[in-house]
Amino acid sequence: MLKREKIPHTVLNAKFHMQEAEIVARAGQPGAVTISTNMAGRGTDIKLGPGVVESGGLYVIGTERHESRRIDRQLRGRCSRQGDPGLSRFYVSFEDDLMRNFGAADRMTKIMERFGMKEGEELEHPWLNKSVETAQRRVEQRNYMIRRRTLEFDDVMNMQREVVYGLRNETIESAEPRKIVYEIIEETIPAKVESFMEADETGPNYAGLLNWVNSTFPLGLTAEKAGFAGKTPDQIAAWIIEKVKTSYELKTKHEERESVRSLERYIILNAIDRLWQEHLYAMDSLREGVHLRAYGQKDPLIEYKNEGYEMFVELMASIKNEVLHNLFRSTSNLQAFEHFMASLPQNLLHQEGGGESSILSGVSGGVEQPAAKPRVAIPVRRDDVKVNRNDPCPCGSGRKYKSCCGRKA
Repeated sequence: MLKREKIPHTVLNAKFHMQEAEIVARAGQPGAVTISTNMAGRGTDIKLGPGVVESGGLYVIGTERHESRRIDRQLRGRCSRQGDPGLSRFYVSFEDDLMRNFGAADRMTKIMERFGMKEGEELEHPWLNKSVETAQRRVEQRNYMIRRRTLEFDDVMNMQREVVYGLRNETIESAEPRKIVYEIIEETIPAKVESFMEADETGPNYAGLLNWVNSTFPLGLTAEKAGFAGKTPDQIAAWIIEKVKTSYELKTKHEERESVRSLERYIILNAIDRLWQEHLYAMDSLREGVHLRAYGQKDPLIEYKNEGYEMFVELMASIKNEVLHNLFRSTSNLQAFEHFMASLPQNLLHQEGGGESSILSGVSGGVEQPAAKPRVAIPVRRDDVKVNRNDPCPCGSGRKYKSCCGRKA
């Protein structure tokens, strides 16, 4: 429009951010026209040029009213900085988003039509200013409620973050991470025993408990050796904890103490970092979809808190289970561990029906028994070199192994 009327002007937007201060500074020269998307908070005072003060100062024209009254006040303040004279004038249309959504534009339009007002005709009245301020107040209240709701959702993650990072910082700063490992053992094993011992239609699941113990810890227990049937859950948990601690002491006594501390710290931190990242993705997915619960007459925030708590409880249990799972599957010194394994008697136990393999057993009642030495299941090693199916047969026939002696194997 200004180009059509051949009015010289300057446009201030994101394309000319390098010249922003210079453009704003020149806006106070006589006859200067500056178009800006939003001049509020630019941080550069508009210095009036010679003769501008006598002409009335800076004239600020706004093509619409902002949703925030604070921004409108900042724009008005552009015209009279440092005591300079100036004037501001704002135009608003009933078709603007502010008036259409919050200012009862339809009702005001009908009133104007009833008074015989024409399309595009300028109208000034204190009621209109009050209507605009009412619309702005409604927008600010809506934005405040949105921010408060966002903070309530963020508080859920903040509380979980404090717990997880508290455990993580404790692990990093602790001089003896083994205490944390033992705390995890003493918390996880009773909970697992309780879950397997809960009576159902078939009774306590002793077989499942035995399978979990043998798959997590190298105890090599059998149903006869464990004797779960005649014990209470507390007695079973205390017995397993004692066996696990004794086995762990037996494993780590062949390694350097400082290296073991670093390994224990790494096992805990690795479990926390990996599972916490997965938990964050899961919580983000929950937050994106939980707002649909409102269609079912449910408060999305309450649903988010309830499901978030259940997911957090599952996260902490998974962290502890992973720590226990990796505790006996890691070593700080491979050579020392292999030497320790080689010093143990080799015993392969095969039972009909796919029985159990004996590993690192021989600890009974927390006291090492001389007659029952620790045993470990080590794979059988062949004495000769392995021959692949497509290699030449060692018998010297010149044929492939699979077509010669391999057919009999």
